[in-house]
Amino acid sequence: MNRIPLTIVASEAPEGRAKAASAKREADKLAKRLRHQVGRAIADFGMIEEGDKVMVCLSGGKDSYTLLDVLLQLQKKAPVSFSITAVNLDQKQPDFPEHVLPEYLASIGVDFHIIEQDTYSVVSRVIPEGKTMCSLCSRLRRGALYTYAEENGFTKIALGHHRDDLVNTFFLNLFFHAKLSGMPPKLLSDDGKHVVIRPLAYVREDDIEQYAEIKDFPIIPCNLCGSQENLQRAQVKKMLQQWEKDTPGRVETMARALGDIRPSQLSDPKLFDFLSLGQRGDGALPDAHAWLSGSETGPRQTGDNG
Repeated sequence: MNRIPLTIVASEAPEGRAKAASAKREADKLAKRLRHQVGRAIADFGMIEEGDKVMVCLSGGKDSYTLLDVLLQLQKKAPVSFSITAVNLDQKQPDFPEHVLPEYLASIGVDFHIIEQDTYSVVSRVIPEGKTMCSLCSRLRRGALYTYAEENGFTKIALGHHRDDLVNTFFLNLFFHAKLSGMPPKLLSDDGKHVVIRPLAYVREDDIEQYAEIKDFPIIPCNLCGSQENLQRAQVKKMLQQWEKDTPGRVETMARALGDIRPSQLSDPKLFDFLSLGQRGDGALPDAHAWLSGSETGPRQTGDNG
């Protein structure tokens, strides 16, 4: 039998222990950074208050797993008392691994519920083959989650969108919908019944990917509906990734800009009173129709011919 020389074992063992210790320190630093960023977002936007019943929407992707994990950590030392329930919508997509989420959630001892609703068949029937399913699928999913939240008295609905998602949505709306709007960290649903929060609003996607790998979350693939590489959102994401590669830190700069809006430096008269800015009199200004039609706004001045 071949034996490993004791001198080699003695020299390699400390090195292995040192690497393991270094990896643990980095993992601890990452976890602390995520807790800090999520805690800061919660405080900055007033996301969670005393007695809140928080529904964490869990898809099985890295983002929602990280959201749930960090919120559970913060819950233990939070300055307010709140409950957490993880909720997943099983949309009955083909080959969806139904056992993964229940087994994981049961293993960590968190309260959870699986909603079963066959939205996939509806989308497949309504959307022509080859067309993007995401818009209708998203509306049906949102409707199912909102209904469950209302029926069960949840006061906050937590989603796993991160910093990069917020920047991506801003450029998506800018390039394809001609408007300056994005994905706010906190919003009230259109019907006024639900407060939606995004506690990962300050968290980088790269950090989430690393954290998910360290924690070994049982990730469920997001390609169940087929390839979606040509989506507008995918195009914007690719652009942002290239920008970040060319100029590291650019996405963070843009993310900060979303929180530093200067209405007077833009062009929306609904947000800033351009009409009265620098006005030299009290009289009403002529409207657009007068300017475009060339109609007179006052007596014409003529010369005195005697």
